[in-house]
Amino acid sequence: MSTEGAAGVLMLVLPVLFNAAFAALASMFDYPDVLRRPTGEVLARFRDGGTRLVLWWWVFTLTAVALAPLAVLVALALSGADRALVAVAATVGVLAAVVQFLGLVRWPFLVPELARIDADPDASPARREAVDVVFQSFNRYLGVGVGEHLGYLLTGTWTILLGIAFTQTDAAPGWLGIPAVVIGVLLALCALEFVGPAEPAGWKLAARLTPLAYVAWSAWLVAGGVALLL
Repeated sequence: MSTEGAAGVLMLVLPVLFNAAFAALASMFDYPDVLRRPTGEVLARFRDGGTRLVLWWWVFTLTAVALAPLAVLVALALSGADRALVAVAATVGVLAAVVQFLGLVRWPFLVPELARIDADPDASPARREAVDVVFQSFNRYLGVGVGEHLGYLLTGTWTILLGIAFTQTDAAPGWLGIPAVVIGVLLALCALEFVGPAEPAGWKLAARLTPLAYVAWSAWLVAGGVALLL
C-alpha cells in the first residue's frame, strides 16, 4: 500500500473508532458530564460499568495513540507541500497524541483501583478522603491540564498546519485546507475552557463548542481520507 493509501485509511478509521468509543462512554457512563459530579458518584458509576466500560476506555485511549502514526503518514503523503511545514505538523501531531494518551490512560489503569478502594466497606474515612484527593488531582492535572488543554491546543495547531499543507499539496484538493484551518482554530479556542478566570468552573462557550468542533474534525478527517484514497 502506498503512503497516501495508508494515510487515507487511517484518516477514515481513526474518527470512526474515536466516535464509537466516545458514544459508548456517553451511553454507559454519561461521559463527560459525569465528571462534574462528586467523586463517590463517579466511581460508583464506573463500577457499575464493569469490565465492558474499562475496555471502552482502553479503546478510547488507543485512538489517541493512533493519532501519532496518522500525523507522520499524512505528513509523508502530502507531496508538494512545504517540507518544513509538514515536518512541524507531524511533530505537533505526535505531541498531541502523547498528551491525549497521558490524559486518558488513567481511566483503564488508575481509576479501577480507586473504584475498588472506594467500594471497600472496611475503608476508613481517611482512606476514602485520600481516594477523593487522588481522583480529583489526576482529573484536574492529567485530565483537564494535560489531556484537554494541551490535547485540544496541539490537535488544533496540528489541524491548522495540516490545513495549510493541504492548500499546497498535489495529493488532495486544495480547498480541503480551508475547513481544516477553521476547525483547528475552534479546537485551539476550546483549549481555553479552564484557563484564567474560567479555571474553577470552566468557560461555558468552550464547553459547548468542544463536541461540535470534534464532530467537524472527525468529518474533515473522513473527507481528507477519501481524498487521499481517490
